[in-house]
Amino acid sequence: MWQPRTKLVPWDALLAGRDEARRAGRVVVWTNGTFDLLHPGHVSSLQAARALGDVLVVGLNSDASVRSYKGPSRPILTQDERAAMLAALECVDYVMVFDEPTPEAALARLQPDIHCKGAEYAPPHGRPVPERAVVEGYGGRIEYLPLVPGVSTTELLNRVREKM
Repeated sequence: MWQPRTKLVPWDALLAGRDEARRAGRVVVWTNGTFDLLHPGHVSSLQAARALGDVLVVGLNSDASVRSYKGPSRPILTQDERAAMLAALECVDYVMVFDEPTPEAALARLQPDIHCKGAEYAPPHGRPVPERAVVEGYGGRIEYLPLVPGVSTTELLNRVREKM
């Protein structure tokens, strides 16, 4: 089994690892997000995603992409700091930083078997999944991960503000 020295790998190494996993009949799972201020909800979601397959690739929004949709005060931690925390988790096999606001281009390139989204995207009343057409176009499937109620980065920031 392919074992890189680090979980932060360039595209060529990630694609080689995906090809090897496929040849071995292993299921490649992808999930993505900002993962700013890593919290128990993130860990629970990542563990649930990993349980769906054999290899978990976590797409991490770059600092620039986070600022583009969350505003100039975010992220709290840099992409290098966020990537290091994700890479330290046992359930995470690889971390890939991407610059776009959505993971469509990364998904089109990697083509994981399963793309995981949070339950807030689950049908029938969930938010739209912009990358749905890409995932379904290459034959992948989307799974929805349970949320941990009351735990989010926004809530953590509010708790900190209340205690100041």
